[in-house]
Amino acid sequence: MDNADFPAVKRSIDFDSGWRGDWGVENSPELATGKPLYGVKYLVEHVGVGVLAGTVLPSTFGALLVFGGHTELFKVTSLTNDVQLLDATIDDAAGEAYSKTARLLGLGYPGGPAIDRAGKNEDKKAFRFPRGLSLPKFVGSAEEPGKHWNNFSFSGLKTAVARCVEHFEAAGEPIPVADISASFQEAVVDVITSKAVRAMQEHGLKTLLLGGGVAANTRLRELLAARCASAGITLVVPPFSLCTDNGGMVAPSGLDFAADSSQPVTSIVL
Repeated sequence: MDNADFPAVKRSIDFDSGWRGDWGVENSPELATGKPLYGVKYLVEHVGVGVLAGTVLPSTFGALLVFGGHTELFKVTSLTNDVQLLDATIDDAAGEAYSKTARLLGLGYPGGPAIDRAGKNEDKKAFRFPRGLSLPKFVGSAEEPGKHWNNFSFSGLKTAVARCVEHFEAAGEPIPVADISASFQEAVVDVITSKAVRAMQEHGLKTLLLGGGVAANTRLRELLAARCASAGITLVVPPFSLCTDNGGMVAPSGLDFAADSSQPVTSIVL
């Protein structure tokens, strides 16, 4: 701690909320060292992790965050004060859907890696599971966007998998876990990647950062890379080790605002 310029800790979960709760143990570095303490918002951390591997991001870029509690796409001009929400889920997040589906299939927790392993190299087209909010009645058209043009939804997908499992159980047949896993995963990554790339094109963004725990999913990385390449979009993906929550992801977010001495550090929330 003596060699650190300042400590930074995670505070609130999203971009818009203020401080949540009282300063507890997180406040101890400031009290012990007399150095300023910075509170960094959770979603900002997952965006900031993109620079840890030495990547230089452009002044404005897209950030697709996919994990247990969030599935959202942002236009980022400044981590500190200019982040625009483009796409978001209206119910379950993708990671949440993975966990619930893994439980239905008896694959355990965490569900994301379990389904990724179970469905790897299996038949992605064995079951045609729904792509949430992708029908014309929801999305409309480019000329007349519908209510859910830029939204994700995964609760219906989870229900479809549950009905599929029930069908095999009622028939007394073995549940084809591998094919269901592959088909479920394809439904998730298909709708995420297609909507994300479309939104990037609409807003003229040429660089997309993928972050969050589900960013470690091999099929999401593969399909998003292919679709970004086809659209002329540069994809930035952090190493597997930096996709899930880690202390290192707070650092680059903190560094992004540390030089601004005009803001009182006791009230900064990013």
